[in-house]
Amino acid sequence: MRFLVTLGMTNSKNMSKKSNDKKKEEKQTPSEEIMKETSVDTAEEKTSEEKFAELNDKYIRLYADFENYRKRMSKERIDLLKYAGEDVFKKIIPVLDDFERAFKSLAETTDIHIIKQGEDLIYNKFKNILTQSGLEEMKSTGEIFDSELHDAVTNIPAPSEDMKGKVVEEIEKGYYLNGKVIRHAKVVVGN
Repeated sequence: MRFLVTLGMTNSKNMSKKSNDKKKEEKQTPSEEIMKETSVDTAEEKTSEEKFAELNDKYIRLYADFENYRKRMSKERIDLLKYAGEDVFKKIIPVLDDFERAFKSLAETTDIHIIKQGEDLIYNKFKNILTQSGLEEMKSTGEIFDSELHDAVTNIPAPSEDMKGKVVEEIEKGYYLNGKVIRHAKVVVGN
């Protein structure tokens, strides 16, 4: 029983403390209330400062990511320009090897017919590689002169009336690469 009484006393002490705390809160002066509000405001300011720091950190990271992306793209662009013809060169190297073998066989062979066949094979192989890479010959002879496609070397009297203003002779071929003019044809125009 003694134990129960002690518990009862403890509970009554706790209750009296709670009621005393409530009374103290009610008796607070206006300056204490302002202090409480100020502490709440500083907690809110810390929260907004933390939000600002978080947003600033995100911005800095995003900016750094963008800068890294920009540098990487610039490097890739430079590499692309530097090695743009690599694929074509890889295709042309075997033709170079064929030429070297042909030059070696010239010293050993006296039959001109065999040499001519070898030259034709190498020429056709080279031309096919260029065609597969997108190179296309420009047809100029008999066409109307177009300054976008042709460079006029000279004018001559037209051999016939229907050849006036047209290409009479092609001195140097013009070429397209994937539809774009990469070399203008040098031509003679009829007047």
